[in-house]
Amino acid sequence: MPITDFLEKNARLWPDDVALVEINPELQPTGPITWKEFNLIVTAPGGRYRREMTWREFDIKANRFANLLLTRGVKKGDKVAVLLMNCLEWLPIYFGILKTGALAVPMNYRYTSEEIKYCLELADVSVLVFGPEFVGRIEEIAPQLTDVRHMFYVGCDQPTFADSYDRLVTYCSSSPPAIEITDDDLAAIYFSSGTTGFPKAILHRHRALTTSAIIEQNHHGQTRSDVFLCIPPLYHTGAKMHWFGSLISGSKAVLLRGVRPDWVLRTISDEGATIVWLLVPWVQDILDAIDRGDVNLSDYTLDQWRLMHIGAQPVPPSLIKRWLSVFPNHDYDTNYGLSESIGPGCVHLGVENVDHVGAIGKAGHMWETKIVRDDGTEVAVGEVGELAVRGPGVMVEYYKNPAATAEVLRDGWLYTGDMARMDEHGFIYLVDRKKDVIISGGENIYPVQIEDHLRAHPKVKDVAVIGIPDDRLGEIATAIVSVRDGEECTEEELAEFCSVLPRYKRPRKYIFDEVPRNPTGKIEKPKLREKYVGGRLVEVQITK
Repeated sequence: MPITDFLEKNARLWPDDVALVEINPELQPTGPITWKEFNLIVTAPGGRYRREMTWREFDIKANRFANLLLTRGVKKGDKVAVLLMNCLEWLPIYFGILKTGALAVPMNYRYTSEEIKYCLELADVSVLVFGPEFVGRIEEIAPQLTDVRHMFYVGCDQPTFADSYDRLVTYCSSSPPAIEITDDDLAAIYFSSGTTGFPKAILHRHRALTTSAIIEQNHHGQTRSDVFLCIPPLYHTGAKMHWFGSLISGSKAVLLRGVRPDWVLRTISDEGATIVWLLVPWVQDILDAIDRGDVNLSDYTLDQWRLMHIGAQPVPPSLIKRWLSVFPNHDYDTNYGLSESIGPGCVHLGVENVDHVGAIGKAGHMWETKIVRDDGTEVAVGEVGELAVRGPGVMVEYYKNPAATAEVLRDGWLYTGDMARMDEHGFIYLVDRKKDVIISGGENIYPVQIEDHLRAHPKVKDVAVIGIPDDRLGEIATAIVSVRDGEECTEEELAEFCSVLPRYKRPRKYIFDEVPRNPTGKIEKPKLREKYVGGRLVEVQITK
């Protein structure tokens, strides 16, 4: 059944229960916040900006937007893009699109004007929904978006080139549109993260969305009493598909706009969050804030918090061991997934396997995995190869890109581009991205192994390892290191720390700089290569 059926079920069974909460600590309201459409007044604890929505209101808003789209001629198979920061309107707009039979096309909020234009054209988008943060970027390219027939603006101070979403949905019917949707219908286009190149458009059916909800609930056992804290951007498959566990169980979710450790802990405490999905940098920041005394855990109510899980990037084992020493009563889990495999869960560690921290786990519920050589044959236990996955969430294709599709889809298997190995117990360990492998003097060097080692250094906050051209060896491993606040670190200290590694794996250069990460926590290595290689680098100066 389509994912929209879960929303309608929740609205029918628990109409007055809270479905979504939005909290923005950066906004400080002077009084109650009024949401005009439902005349809903919410008092913000501690003066924080806070809005909430029940399941009935959620479904009504989705129906109204669906009917608005239908009045504008949107039909099954059309593409509707969503360019919003996390907010209370995001998910009702997404579900409204799905209810029309159109395809939802979530957009990365970090895109430049040119990237927005590129993705809108690539996905054949005919309707764009955007928020106030993007007015300047859209205004810059609006005259060139000739195929975008309608633009809807969410927020105050509506620009002249767009229609008001807030005003128009008020006059639309709250009844569900009479459009039949099947599991085989196309549902959404997501964009790849672009960490290895320009984004590709990833096409999915409704079946993939529905099974991702079932898989997530199977992995983490969400019940009606759980409260999920969602911080990552909703445009990304990972955040949304983890929230699907709340959707399928009819439980509350909280959208927090901000990642400061005190904001995260205060929201967990005030909202009674039981499940929190964090990214590696945020885990690091919380632990550092605790160590520095910037936050005091006794100031918060955290006993109900049962699960902390991480995804979206390799997780340093040293970081999780440190976390569990501070929060010994937490279950810990990690999921591996790609937008091409509809987000999290095709590989799953499981809370019962915390003794295998460092592994990404085994094949997730309803999934199969294998690790293969370039010729497609499976590797031996312990041998490194490319991870391939097969299951109900594999994409249909890279939209309008048959060549790229053929590279990664073979006989129903999705070849992930991630290098991995399997131990004798069947647990899979990520080694690195295939395109990130450094070949130095004929040896394959996997940067993640060096990064995990360096992150265990007490002065290192974050690290990325890239290959830099070398006349003699072809490439040499170079570590870009971000040092913890208040610490001083030298190249010699790091070289000594890495002396336990095999000689060929040791970085030949160390650069002290910030490590760029995208909104889902992945290291943006193309930016580092452009900055430090760019085809022109002869010598790198150590800077701090």
